[in-house]
Amino acid sequence: MVQVYFKLIIKAGLALLTSSSIKKKQQDVLGFLEANKIGFEEKDIAANEENRKWMRENVPENNRPATGYPLPPQIFNESQYRGDYDAFFEARENNAVYAFLGLTAPPGSKWQSSQRKPYKEKHQ
Repeated sequence: MVQVYFKLIIKAGLALLTSSSIKKKQQDVLGFLEANKIGFEEKDIAANEENRKWMRENVPENNRPATGYPLPPQIFNESQYRGDYDAFFEARENNAVYAFLGLTAPPGSKWQSSQRKPYKEKHQ
C-alpha cells in the first residue's frame, strides 16, 4: 500500500507561505491517489513523532536536503522510498505515476503504455 507522509498544517504568520505550499502539494498527491482509486495510507508527521522519525530515517541520503530535514509529502510503497513531490509531479507529467509508485497500471489505462521500463530506470 502506498504511504504518504504529510504534515497537518495549522499555522499562521510567517510560516503561512511555506505551509500553504506544502499543503497544496499534499492535496495534489492525495487528490490524484483518490481520483485514481489507488489505496494509500496517510501518515501525519506533525502529530506523530514516530511517523516523523521513521520518515526522516527512511528517506535515502541522496534524497535529503543539504540542510534540515526532508519536507512532506514523501511517498513510500510499504517501506520502499518512491520519492518526494517533485518526483511525483514529474512522473505524473510523463504519464508514469504507476511505475513511480511501484504499482501496475490498470489494463487499458493511459498509464499502462508508460510502464514498459521501471520509472527509476528511465529517470536516473
